[in-house]
Amino acid sequence: GAAGGQHACLIADSLGIETVLIHPLSGLLSAYGMGLANLRASREQSLEVPFDETAMSSLESAAWRLGNDVTEELLNEGAEHDDIEIRSFAHLRYSGTDTAFAVEVSEPGFMRRDFENEHRQRFGFLSSEKPLVLAAVEVEAIARGNEGADEDDGDGLAVTIEAEARWSDSAGLPGRFYSQGRWHEAQTFHRDELSEGTNVEGPARIIEANQTVIVEPGWRAQVTIRNDLVLRRVVPRSHCAHGTAVDPVLLEVFNNVFMAVAEQMGEALKLTAQSVNIKERLDFSCALFDPHGGLVANAPHVPVHLGSMDAAIETVIRERRSEMCPGDVYVLNAPYNGGTHLPDVTVVTPVFDEAGRDLLFYVASRGHHEDIGGLTPGSMTPRAKRIEEEGVLIDCFKLAENGRFREAEIREVLNSARYPARQPDKNIADLKAQVAANARGANEIAKMIAHFGRDVVTAYMEHVQDNAEESVRRLIERLEDGDAVVATDTGAEVHVKVTIDKKSRTAKIDFAGTSSMRDDNFNAPEPVTRAAVLYVFRVMTGEPIPLNAGCLRPLDIVVPDGSFLKPKFPAAVVAGNVETSQVVTNALFMALGGLGTSQGTMNNLTFGDATRQYYETICSGAPAGPDFDGASGVQVHMTNTRLTDPEILEMRYPVVLDEFSIVRDSGGRGRHSAGDGTRRGIRFLEPMRMAILSGYRETPPPGVAGGDTGRCGSNFVERADGTKQQLSGCDETEIEPGDRIVVITPTGGGFGKI
Repeated sequence: GAAGGQHACLIADSLGIETVLIHPLSGLLSAYGMGLANLRASREQSLEVPFDETAMSSLESAAWRLGNDVTEELLNEGAEHDDIEIRSFAHLRYSGTDTAFAVEVSEPGFMRRDFENEHRQRFGFLSSEKPLVLAAVEVEAIARGNEGADEDDGDGLAVTIEAEARWSDSAGLPGRFYSQGRWHEAQTFHRDELSEGTNVEGPARIIEANQTVIVEPGWRAQVTIRNDLVLRRVVPRSHCAHGTAVDPVLLEVFNNVFMAVAEQMGEALKLTAQSVNIKERLDFSCALFDPHGGLVANAPHVPVHLGSMDAAIETVIRERRSEMCPGDVYVLNAPYNGGTHLPDVTVVTPVFDEAGRDLLFYVASRGHHEDIGGLTPGSMTPRAKRIEEEGVLIDCFKLAENGRFREAEIREVLNSARYPARQPDKNIADLKAQVAANARGANEIAKMIAHFGRDVVTAYMEHVQDNAEESVRRLIERLEDGDAVVATDTGAEVHVKVTIDKKSRTAKIDFAGTSSMRDDNFNAPEPVTRAAVLYVFRVMTGEPIPLNAGCLRPLDIVVPDGSFLKPKFPAAVVAGNVETSQVVTNALFMALGGLGTSQGTMNNLTFGDATRQYYETICSGAPAGPDFDGASGVQVHMTNTRLTDPEILEMRYPVVLDEFSIVRDSGGRGRHSAGDGTRRGIRFLEPMRMAILSGYRETPPPGVAGGDTGRCGSNFVERADGTKQQLSGCDETEIEPGDRIVVITPTGGGFGKI
């Protein structure tokens, strides 16, 4: 950050700072005039031509023209012609993709090599069968300030040649500071007395007008020709071996380091995905798993994904472990073999050691694809009775082999189903983004192992799960037996009984009595129920622990065969993941007395045609609790996605967001009241097929501990001719230009008697 005319830049790796640069903020032109800074100018021109001999001719011509332009610009800023250096870059990408990489212009073979290196580093694979496209040419001109006066030390920092410290008799003053667990006797200096080339060895203090810079023991401060103060470690850090026995401080470090890996995966996925659903709504999750498929850590993404993804890893291990090699990647969405519902597509990458022999981890990303085929655009039809009517089923398919993305093969899978994917190009683009996210995770794990050592990382992979287990056991000591029954609009009921054994610090969660498998698509595969249990117990610990497999060790989950929480192939399941998961979560919190009910639905709205598909979940209010009211208008529980920004929604689809508002005083009343729900209205500019999957349009969510019930929701279409068409909770209709869909969400019940 910058404050008081100073700017500090930290140059660090992921686990330790090595260099700090502190410099005054000043205008580039004045700095250049004093020979202290560089001037830069750049120009870019789009070409979009195949990368061949003709492209090289166009590239050279454009680079020459742009080079003249940037040179002229720097000359006009007062640069000397002999000080100007020109660099040219070609932006290359695979045909049919969006991501281009800039490589320095050279021989075509070298440029292709550099592009492939960049692509492999970012995405983890190559698509060698695809032709290259020259997307653009970029030319940069740099006018060096005081050429030759600076010396690059290898860290990208230009510093002066080292000089002996020269102090007046009054320069060094005694002082003390506390650091690293003890006091240090330190000399104190004033910044304005330090001349160019001065070195200050730590421990020391350097006082400026608006701050004091501490030079730690083992560090050196140096004043550069630009009047920057560069702090650099000069005594190597001691790399004493961390033990494999659990250490409380290191345990917290690894809790965060493991989670950071998943967060970095999520950032990579968001940046490289193509669909609005993943890129804007963030309907995805990333996590890392141990060699046996146990969840180690995840980013705070979508709980229904995270608690159920281990089933996908277990499937890959069971069916593919014997053939796995470095560079292999697998994909699946099969609800009866590790998946949840078809739009949620999981990509799994095994992570090997440097030698490629030992499998250390798995990294996985699950994204909700905008369309995976099926009866209705958006693949969330309420009409499906069998799984094939919901779209393309992918059962543990090898997506990449030895670093090669198998595009033709996965395209055949997407096109060959009874109800094929409507936009396979977009599916493939998002799958590549998921592979790229996994590659980021694998790279971060490699850095972690390089820093701490493989034995330590492996040990703490177990320790973080053991810690989560102990947190849940401590929670169980505070809980009492409980049970709940939650009804739904479809007539199905979720029954749950929680039995606590405080002596063994375990809990049995029994769903006996739950309704049988249904002929609609509200059936939820067993991993969905397990995800809800994991989420609820993790929330109730109240401790900042990663959601991982350790949370499940003290829990005995019993789900009756043939119930709609454990359906049999080929029952339809698309609403089970999104709707039934919310009902199960409400039932668990009611049984445990931890929270009031939420709206119990995700209000799944989809619309589209043959070329465009869109899906969103619509928020209501948060549940009330024993000592707090619920917040209004937020996503809760098993969904943790955003709503697409209105500007993006209206730019990418032929719709106008007419209304999105909070329905005041709609939350269930009680000693503590549930949060208020929302009203959302979308007007269509072109014909579309629209579907809604939602609940609690007839039966209001119940109150808890004497609280009142919440309010029912409502769905209807306001036609362009002024008529109003009421829709059921699960419905489909054709939309014409000028029609408007309105969704009013239900609200949770209150907590406690008023």
